[in-house]
Amino acid sequence: MSLFINYPSWISPYVFEGLPIRWYAVMYIFAFATAYILFMRLLKEKENRDIKKETAEDMFIWAVVGLLIGARVASCLFYDDASYYITHPWMIFWPFRDGKFIGLPGMSYHGGVIGAIVAGLIYDHVKKLNFLRIADLITAAIPFAYTWGRLGNFFNGELYGRVTVSKIGMIFPYAERFSTTHQWVRNVADSVGIQYVPGDYVNLPRWPSQLFEAFFEGLVLGAIIWFLVRRIKKNKKFADGTILGSYIMGYGIIRFILEYFRQPDSDIGYVIGHSNNIYLFESFFNISKGQIFCLLMIVGGLALLVCVNLIAKRKKIDDRRKS
Repeated sequence: MSLFINYPSWISPYVFEGLPIRWYAVMYIFAFATAYILFMRLLKEKENRDIKKETAEDMFIWAVVGLLIGARVASCLFYDDASYYITHPWMIFWPFRDGKFIGLPGMSYHGGVIGAIVAGLIYDHVKKLNFLRIADLITAAIPFAYTWGRLGNFFNGELYGRVTVSKIGMIFPYAERFSTTHQWVRNVADSVGIQYVPGDYVNLPRWPSQLFEAFFEGLVLGAIIWFLVRRIKKNKKFADGTILGSYIMGYGIIRFILEYFRQPDSDIGYVIGHSNNIYLFESFFNISKGQIFCLLMIVGGLALLVCVNLIAKRKKIDDRRKS
């Protein structure tokens, strides 16, 4: 008896057969639409009616553009062949390779966050706005929008997790196959009931890490952030920027944990750790590049929370003295 789940055969990475349009690209449209709808809903609430809709929409667009630029550039510099893109910078956003349309094959979420924040700060500087206040409202919509992106990865059959013998392990059709000349491959295959002839290459079950991320980094974190928005509106003690800082820190924590289920990039491996087998979880001390970025997000989010609330507290004390 097979002790794993087969990837649904009816799912294709292409939206329409014969056209080079993948689900991940389409999910970006759903993600931005979701974020925009939720953002507009928050703007209509009583506490936010003093914010001009046109100004908020412009900042939203700037953030989206910054996100796309930051996500693509970071992917090219930190996950792909950086030397190639440094010497061929025009290829970063060029969707064709060898005469074929390939779209933009790599996007880094961590780079996207930085790009969105930088774009928002630039727009804030030009228009003299309260960046942190508007950023809090945009941030409240991000996790639910993020869910679509990870579902797109699942439909594409990419960014799957490490090999597992769990009953919820899934066989992804496009995943790397392993030679049964390796003992660990035979052990896994035997554990889950995969038949093979010694020397065969077999496709082993993986954690469906895309679905884990869609649920925890998207829906769960989104519910927490949405709850914080409601609490903060009732409790004026929290400073502008609290939602942004909470999200950055919260995402970093959840993503750091889930990275233990997700397979690191094979050409990068572990940044910290001594194991050469990135396909199996062997130690909590094997740290990927993604986890390093998550640690930076945790520190950055915490620093932002401390700073904005200390500044707000100091401002209140100064205002009391003046009065």
